[in-house]
This record gives sequence, C-alpha cells and structure tokens, in this order.
Amino acid sequence: MVFCTLIRTFAPMNRRIYIIGVAALLCSGSLQAQERHLLDSLHYRAELQATVASGDHAPLWLNANKYGMSSLKTTNGFLRAALARPLSLDNGRKWGVGYGIDAAVAAGFTSTLVLQQAYVEGRWLKGVLTVGAKEQPMELKNPELSSGAQALGINARPVPSVRLSLPDYWAIPFTRGWLSLKGHIAYGKTTDGKWQKDFVSDNNRYTEGTLLHTKAGYLKIGPKNITLELGLEMASQFGGKSYYDINNDGQREVIENAAGLKAFWHAFVPGGSGADEVGSDYRNSEGNQLGSWVARLNIDQPSWYLGIYADHFFEDHSSMFMLDYNGYGQGQEWDTRKDRRYFLYDLKDIMLGAELKLKRIPWLNDIVVEYLYTKYQSGPVYHDHSPYISSHLGGRDDYYNHHIFTGWQHWGQVMGNPLYRSPLYNDNGSIRVTDNRFVAWHLGVGGQPLAPLHYRFLATYQTGLGTYADPLPGRHYNLSLLAEASWRFPHDWMVRGALAMDKGRLLGDNYGFQLSIIKTGILAK
Repeated sequence: MVFCTLIRTFAPMNRRIYIIGVAALLCSGSLQAQERHLLDSLHYRAELQATVASGDHAPLWLNANKYGMSSLKTTNGFLRAALARPLSLDNGRKWGVGYGIDAAVAAGFTSTLVLQQAYVEGRWLKGVLTVGAKEQPMELKNPELSSGAQALGINARPVPSVRLSLPDYWAIPFTRGWLSLKGHIAYGKTTDGKWQKDFVSDNNRYTEGTLLHTKAGYLKIGPKNITLELGLEMASQFGGKSYYDINNDGQREVIENAAGLKAFWHAFVPGGSGADEVGSDYRNSEGNQLGSWVARLNIDQPSWYLGIYADHFFEDHSSMFMLDYNGYGQGQEWDTRKDRRYFLYDLKDIMLGAELKLKRIPWLNDIVVEYLYTKYQSGPVYHDHSPYISSHLGGRDDYYNHHIFTGWQHWGQVMGNPLYRSPLYNDNGSIRVTDNRFVAWHLGVGGQPLAPLHYRFLATYQTGLGTYADPLPGRHYNLSLLAEASWRFPHDWMVRGALAMDKGRLLGDNYGFQLSIIKTGILAK
C-alpha cells in the first residue's frame, strides 16, 4: 500500500500527533483489506474568500467563530481546499474510519500556509478516537447564530490532539431512556509558539510548546419532547516553556513548566502547584485551569422548538463552586484550618440564552437571544490569608488571562467566546485579553425564504470595562452587526456575501464586505 509506505518513511521526520495517528490506524493490517472502501465517496470542498474593510480592523462578525480561519486585517483572503471521509459513511457498521485534510493559502493572516485540519479517526460502536487537528463543534448552542461558548468555543484554530469521545448521547442501561451521556477527554499540543515569539514585544511574555487538556461530560434527562441537558466543560494549559520579559542582562527569564506524568494527571484532576510557586506558602493548581457549567432545557413541539440555556464560566474554585474556605487560624497557626467557615460568592457572571425555531415559517425559522455578564469575577479584592490577617478572599479572577501562560488563546484568537477581546487586537505586543469585564446583549436571526437562499443576521451590543488590573478609562461601548446571505447553485456551487460593521470605542469604527465562492461534492468510485 503506497500511502502507508510513505507514512512509514516520513513519520520519524515529524513528531506531530496526527502523523503518528495516521500511521497507526491506516497502516494496520485490518484496514489494508479495506483500501477501496476507505477511498470511496470522499467529500471535497474548495473555497475562495476575500474580505475588504475600512477602519482599524475587519469587523467582529467577519472574523469571529470561524475556528481561527479568519483575520483582523482590513484586506485578507484565502484559497482553501479540503478532502475528507466522514465517519458517517460507516453508520451501518459496528466500526468506522474517517480522515481529513484541510489546508489554505492565505493573505493577511497570521501565517501564509494554514494547515487547518489533518486528522484520522476510528469508531467502535459509540466510542470515537480522533488523532490530529480537527474542528470540533461547540455543544448546547447554535453555531451559526450564538455569540459562542465561554469555555470550549469555535473561535480559534484547532489544536492537534488525541481525543477519545462519545459524540452522541448514549442511553444508560436500565433507565428506560430517561438518562443519556456523552462527552470527551483530549490531550494535545498548541502550534502557535513561533507566532507568539514574533508577536510580542521585549517587555511581554510568550510561551512555547504549551500542552492542552480538555474534557467534558453532558447528561440528558428525558426521552421525549421535553429534555434537560446538564454539562461540565473543563480545560487546562500546562507544560512547555514560559518566557518572561527581557531583564537588564538582555535575556529573558525562562520557566520550565512541568510536563511529566504528574503534570498530565494534575491537568486531569487539578492539583500540584505552578512552576513559579514551588516552595511558596501560596500555591495555585498547576497549569491554567478553567471551564464552564452549562445547561439547556429543550421543548420540542410539531410547529416550534424552544431551547433555554445557561453557561457559567470559571477560572478557579471561587468561581467554579462559588465557595472558598475561609477558616484559617492566626499567629503561628495562620496556615492551619481551624474553623468550618467559608466565603460564599455571588452567581453573577453567566451567559443566558434562548433559541426559538419556527418550523413552519421558513423565512424566519431560527431566533437566538443571549445575555452575557462577566464583570464580577469573584469580586474586586484578592487576599490570601497571612499571619496577620486570616481572611481569605479569592477575587480578581481575570478571565482568559494567566500569570504563567498566555491565557485562553491560540494563534491570537481566544478559544472561547469572541466578545472577550482577543490578543490579536493588541497593538502593544502583549498576548493578553484586555477586555474581560463586560455586559453584552446578542441577537441572531436566520431563515431560508427560498430553497437556494439562506440568510443570517447578527447584532451585538457590548459595554466593556477592561480588566480589574487595567481598567478602561470609563465605559467603552460597541455595536457589531452582520448581514449575510448565501445562494446555492446547481452542481453544489454556492456564493456567500456578508456586510458587517463595528461602531464604538471598544473595537473602533469598522466596516467590511466578505465574499466567498464555495464548491462541494463527493468523489465517488
């Protein structure tokens, strides 16, 4: 098999996870006999896109929630081609195999050649093992009309990972279909180290070789037209090297973050301590730990559907459980737990949303409304207990930022909700989210008035305050709009056009137009 011979030849030259996975799965003896089957009915996609804008940046909704395949430059574009074998082709079998390659040549992007996806995956019964970089959908939200998930979003480039998942709900035995589970666990490695090094200025931090762990679990209650979904999404950045600002000797301080088996375990179950905190009286869990509690109530009727959902983001225990221990002693017992006393935090920071689908009104068949509040962050005061003051207050959580890592971002785009201002917007060479305390209202509307015509409209109004450490001078407001329409032609051709704008001090006054020409199809033997 020529393909496997090439992989065996070149795999030692490249240690990327997805190459190892391709060699392991596609070169196995059991799959060689299925070569013709695995090369049949390949799905292809080719896309040419161009964006022209005025102002400081391309408008928000021409850039956001596109898995990082986008740019803030006022003039940008790409030529993109993808070839994939979906797992769904093997739905009639106990096992299934899928793979894909997706690359682009871009102008005005963070890199000229973009390897967006390269993966291979195998399924046995309900379980799926995916190796490589693949765009994973966000859960419990509309990917086209929502502003985005707060923890595991679709705003940044995918990270090459080894991912074990239960992608579809599996009914728990003996519950008569009332309880179902799905979820995933993944470990991977980020690919933006060189970009970070080139982007930052001398007095700012960057990282190289950062490892990423994500996991999520969702429970669905109810088998019929009224169901409740409850979930927990968590992530951890760990390992690699952190380079601090240049000192008086002209050198950067380098911190080697733990990357052994204990580090992998502490990423899964938060524990240990940061590399710069070893021997310190005050220790945070190893790595950058974050996540979200998510929930969605679904009411499905013959002519309409209503979904009501919530997403509570957290960076540490104080915001995860809204409870922190506060019963330390005094004097020599300052670090000893003495009393059953706790500090209770408010549940203020949350994303609330509702989605209404009108099944018999094609020209207005999907409406999404969302409200986001992130100003609290466990409060404006942070104080660790000491020999002199025993009280412990865990505030100033600084969402999406971290004191060792460059925060919840990949290639300059936040990996959660794009209303947290991504580091790509920064013009001071800093990889930080400079606006994470805000209130926002978001509206998304979609419809298909004609069989070949589909449209969507997005409107977002946001009030930003900056961060606790670096507040903005007063409240900054922003209005972002998008009007997009696509028309499908015969033979699987599609043209999509979009007009967008930003208005306000938060993102500036930006106006832009985006045009895409897309061809899809199946290469069938």
